[in-house]
Amino acid sequence: MKYNSTTDFAEPVQTLRVMEVDSQTDPRWEALVTTLPNGLIYHHPAWLQVLEEAYGYKPVNLACEDSNGQLRGVLPLFYTRGLFTGRCFSSLPRTPVAGPLACDDRATKALVHAASEQARDHPGAQLQLKVLSNVIDGLVDGVVGVPWRPTYVLELPERPELLRIGNSRNHARIKWAANKATKLGVEVHPAETERELRAWYELYLNTMRWVAVPPRPYRFFEVAWQLLQPRGLMRLLLAKHYEAGQPRLLAGSLFLMFGQTAFYAFTGWRREDLPLRPNDVIQWRAIQDACADGFRYYDLGEVTKNNQGLAEFKSKWGAEARLLYRYYYPVPRELEIGMLESSSRVHQFGNAVWRHLPIKATVLLSNWAHHYF
Repeated sequence: MKYNSTTDFAEPVQTLRVMEVDSQTDPRWEALVTTLPNGLIYHHPAWLQVLEEAYGYKPVNLACEDSNGQLRGVLPLFYTRGLFTGRCFSSLPRTPVAGPLACDDRATKALVHAASEQARDHPGAQLQLKVLSNVIDGLVDGVVGVPWRPTYVLELPERPELLRIGNSRNHARIKWAANKATKLGVEVHPAETERELRAWYELYLNTMRWVAVPPRPYRFFEVAWQLLQPRGLMRLLLAKHYEAGQPRLLAGSLFLMFGQTAFYAFTGWRREDLPLRPNDVIQWRAIQDACADGFRYYDLGEVTKNNQGLAEFKSKWGAEARLLYRYYYPVPRELEIGMLESSSRVHQFGNAVWRHLPIKATVLLSNWAHHYF
């Protein structure tokens, strides 16, 4: 497909062309994502490969090039079909944020316009873009954005010794908690084998049941471990308690890292071991490592409506709330958006029931939900 863009300037501008490309074989995709400062792990071709292999989604990745064949922007897209959600071109499914990544507004506009044409050419399909801010507002007619959820982001200094978590009192309390955990015999190490990944997954399943969130299938983490971990794009930190030289796994958190941002993505822990503060010592280690590795931002992830406890946990690390947006074409009914953040008694009752389901039942139901929603 071709999208021509002109301006009123006297100097001629290059024509932009948007086409579908294979992000795995076109080296320009990864080169652009690596070059642009706002490129995220979720734009990286390795992450797109994880989604394709783990879930079987069909990629419809768009790239914008100028008349010299130079890429000016990319928009990762997957075509999905859900029993209840219908057909959708999403950037990206099972991903908190993605959307267009471009050198300028012209390329962004061309990509969003081309994506909306994809949806228009498939009757009944919808375009959904997940972005960090409202930068797409007004670029393309009919593409409308709505506020989604806040994500909590900590801006990191250039050197670890300059790192301060909130005010001095808060920083001191966090250091005290991390030191206390260490004195109690808690140590944090990166996972090195898939066997450790499997052990962590059991903690993750129990945690997701407790917080009433459908867990990802193990296949997703298995593929991510194979494709991301060897390239330094994924890291699993495990907190273990050592008694008489014998380790016992307490908690673990999985991080996705690329460009300027490290994402705290998934976690699992034993509720009975929380007094040992394993989550605090993991976060402290992860933030320090991210700073030492040159990352500028540490994203602790989004928080759903009315989850004040989670918001407070992420805020205590000095992270500031930044509002995520979702853009749609065509615009869905207001009710369809509002249903996703329901805080009704029915929703609360569902959470309570979920917490008492057997682990195997939560896995089966989650696999069904990931397939049909």
